[in-house]
Amino acid sequence: MANLTPNEWNAQLSNDENAIIVDVRTVDEVAEGAIPNAINIDVKEPQTFLEKVNKLDKSKSFYVYCQSGSRSAEACAVLNLMCEVPKAFSLDGGFSSWNGAVVFS
Repeated sequence: MANLTPNEWNAQLSNDENAIIVDVRTVDEVAEGAIPNAINIDVKEPQTFLEKVNKLDKSKSFYVYCQSGSRSAEACAVLNLMCEVPKAFSLDGGFSSWNGAVVFS
């Protein structure tokens, strides 16, 4: 797992053809805006989180974010340890620090 600044995260993501963007926030938080192409899997629902992650291709790179960076760092640790995802990157500062494109649901 690695914490990446918004600039590092965006640069690495844009050059990664095997990227999956995972938004680990609640549905209410996502309604306030999200990073384009993100899959919302709420980390506050641990069983559902594990079930949904285990359906994804674990050979891909997971770019994970939450609102402030805490939950995404925890989610990356879970991805590494419990789901055997070797490449998980947390957005340092979370969505609050994001300065790129935003979509609304």
